[in-house]
Amino acid sequence: MGQGLSCKASHEYGLFTAVQVGDLETLEALVERQPSLLHQTTVYDRLSALHIAAANGQIEVLSMILNRSVPADILNRHKQTPLMLAVIHGKISCVQRLLQAGANILMFDSIHGRTCLHHAAYYGRVEFVLIVLWLGLDGRGFARFVNIRDGNGATPLHLAARQRRPDCVHLLLDSGALVCASTGGYGGPGSTPLHLAARGGSLDCVRQLLAWGADRLQRDSAGRIPYTVALKYKHGACAALLNPTAAEPLIWPTPLKFISELNPEAKVLLERALMEVNREREKNILKGMAYTLPSPSHSDVGVDDNISEASDTELCCICFDQVCTIEVQDCGHQMCANCTLALCCHNKPNPTTASLTAPVCPFCRSSIAQLVVAKIKANNDTDCDINSSKLRKSRRSRNISEGSSSFKSLSAMGSFGKMGGRGSGMIAAESNEWVDKP
Repeated sequence: MGQGLSCKASHEYGLFTAVQVGDLETLEALVERQPSLLHQTTVYDRLSALHIAAANGQIEVLSMILNRSVPADILNRHKQTPLMLAVIHGKISCVQRLLQAGANILMFDSIHGRTCLHHAAYYGRVEFVLIVLWLGLDGRGFARFVNIRDGNGATPLHLAARQRRPDCVHLLLDSGALVCASTGGYGGPGSTPLHLAARGGSLDCVRQLLAWGADRLQRDSAGRIPYTVALKYKHGACAALLNPTAAEPLIWPTPLKFISELNPEAKVLLERALMEVNREREKNILKGMAYTLPSPSHSDVGVDDNISEASDTELCCICFDQVCTIEVQDCGHQMCANCTLALCCHNKPNPTTASLTAPVCPFCRSSIAQLVVAKIKANNDTDCDINSSKLRKSRRSRNISEGSSSFKSLSAMGSFGKMGGRGSGMIAAESNEWVDKP
């Protein structure tokens, strides 16, 4: 009998070792002799072969196991699915294969009550966040779960902000994440993503949240505003931007329907203009501090400074400073991205003060219902789209804030954040003390 138990343990050990290193030949031989091995789990964490394959990125082994009718949503000791472990460890090919096999993207673990999207935001797995967003756009109803809370009241945006994941913060905000969501339950106060970004000290996350309307005066359960939190953790640059007495940034005009329906090219142009304007604000706020602003992640790479001057007919007829890049449909009038933002954006984060009515075209006074990238005449008189990577710079060097009073409100912001995040993740539970104690 003892010999039988020893033999069984030996088979299991060989199975899990083969799965971990991707030894498909050994694995197939073991399963051929004893098919039930695929349903065995490790003693303590109750990890199945599918969990181990997903966590180690062994896509061929994972596919073989799934092809033998092993459930894609098998649970380990912490009620984590193989999909969760693939997300935590950044194994994108395994994530895609598990989704093809019907893995449930909305299951919660038992550690902090988090979904795969929470884990993706926490570990900065941009690819998986994009997959979730694609599934939502595919009409399967996942988009509404972008604001789903874990067992401590944190949304994926809270986790991304706390862990300094500006790329994930931007994607989540762009997909409907609530910028002022609180971790407090039953309507009580709690930490907002801005509180957690202030604690983490990520300037990129702070500037993105502010640009999407985060309230600098919202208090947490301890009665602190984000400015106080940044000071406590000695993040001087973040504290300067969060200071309630500092100039407010320009806010991305999310309440306007045509902004949510922008085509990607027009959106890139307007976001870049918003970054440039708000970066000027940051320079003024941080002036005199022992801090240098990093280069914006969405920099003007590819913009040719030596391109010949634009003709007068191509310059915006409002500011006479920038090239026309945005066209209003259906009237066809054109403006530069900065002037378009002057019509659409507001500086107050309070949603009750935001303009919910569509602005009007300054040329014909018709309501703006749609914006697209403008077309201009090239030197050879052929039509060409203004590509975001080939925008001409103004032939005048004056700052936009030196222009008419219409643009003096446009004296603010910086980059939407540097892409990329670190952290390979661990299967074990991460610390949870920060959620309501920034």
